[in-house]
Amino acid sequence: MFGPHLTTRRRIAGALLIVSSLFAVAACGGGGGAGTGDGKTTIALSMQNPDVKTADPATWAIIQAFEKANPDIHVDVSGQAVAEHLQRLTIAAQSDTLPDIFWVYKATAEDMLAGGRLMDLKPSLDGLGVTSHLPPSTVSNFTADGKIFGVPYQGLLTGLWVNTRILADNGLQVPKTFDDLVNVAKTLKSKGIVTISDGANQSSFSVWSFLVWLDRFGFEDKIGGILDGSQSYNNQDFVRMYQHIAELRDAGAFATNVTTQTYQQAVDQYLKGKAAMLDAGVWAAGAIQDSAVGADTIFWNGATFDDGVGDQNIVMNVASAPLVVDHKVADDKSKLAAVKKFLAFYYGDEAQQLLVDNGQPPVTDYQPKIDATKQSVLKSALDVANDPALKSPHTQPDLVVSTAVASAMYDSIYGVIQDQLSPDEAAALVQKALDAK
Repeated sequence: MFGPHLTTRRRIAGALLIVSSLFAVAACGGGGGAGTGDGKTTIALSMQNPDVKTADPATWAIIQAFEKANPDIHVDVSGQAVAEHLQRLTIAAQSDTLPDIFWVYKATAEDMLAGGRLMDLKPSLDGLGVTSHLPPSTVSNFTADGKIFGVPYQGLLTGLWVNTRILADNGLQVPKTFDDLVNVAKTLKSKGIVTISDGANQSSFSVWSFLVWLDRFGFEDKIGGILDGSQSYNNQDFVRMYQHIAELRDAGAFATNVTTQTYQQAVDQYLKGKAAMLDAGVWAAGAIQDSAVGADTIFWNGATFDDGVGDQNIVMNVASAPLVVDHKVADDKSKLAAVKKFLAFYYGDEAQQLLVDNGQPPVTDYQPKIDATKQSVLKSALDVANDPALKSPHTQPDLVVSTAVASAMYDSIYGVIQDQLSPDEAAALVQKALDAK
């Protein structure tokens, strides 16, 4: 999952975090040597969840299956919440004690690669035949200076989950355009029904459907110039996008408690049939399937805009933050062999099916087996993702900027939703974060 695990990404007391991280640096590293007392080769895998078994069942299932297929290899999996995890990795990179394999933001991975801390995966992936089964956009997104520095951890397929029964009971259909969505919001508001369930409290990252909006207003064409300073985030196209968020707010699309409820409470609101749509991603498919609204839920890639910029027929179906490998693995023959086996397994058909079995889309070109009845919610999302009429951006907008800028993006969107920022102020807020880098 890429979404809910970001709960602690916002603000953590820096001094306390650094102190705790210093005590944990040794635990973050790969350890002294690849062997264990029982003769097994150990791979240290560090993830962005404190409890991978519970919070990330797809990854846990893959690890268990891998160890069963490779009894001579042990995967020592550990994890922390995102902010702490990234802080530990930053400190570990400085002391050259990184774990063997770990989850990290793309921007941080690129810094580590430039500092000589990551292994070039291209020779291994090419030799294993993995590269050819990954989407070309994913490979290029995780390539720098001719080196592949990362591989996709899981897919990031985001948009809106829609309760079709609520719409039908109120004489409505699934909208297509922004004007359709506004009309839906006005109708449901008049009947006391929330259109889009969102939650800003401790979860300001939970604006996935609106990050897709950025791409419908030219984000991909603009971001290069925005990052090098030749263009501004505070431009008329993005301001117009924020104006549409304000229009949707004024139409009554959001819950009155959007400010105080968390992402999980927003999910619960949808699962209890108290909202027509949920702003989330594929990771929510399992919970929706098991709920009373599962049979009536479909996935929608979001509204198109007459005044948008560029192709409106898009779906956000990209790789989330990558898994990367410590550069020292290349110098340890037994560990390198074990890591290669792990990568070959992770991107092989068995593991990709395990992703699907645990409510995640495959990240390779593997065609999964889907139970259309028991996994109808997930199937609806995969059907949209595989629609040949739709194309995907290379990555989600917040994954190509620093953490501070990403946080400003989230705050700008929720600021307009909560009527705390004007559209112009929202765009200016993000530009201010960019200027501060």
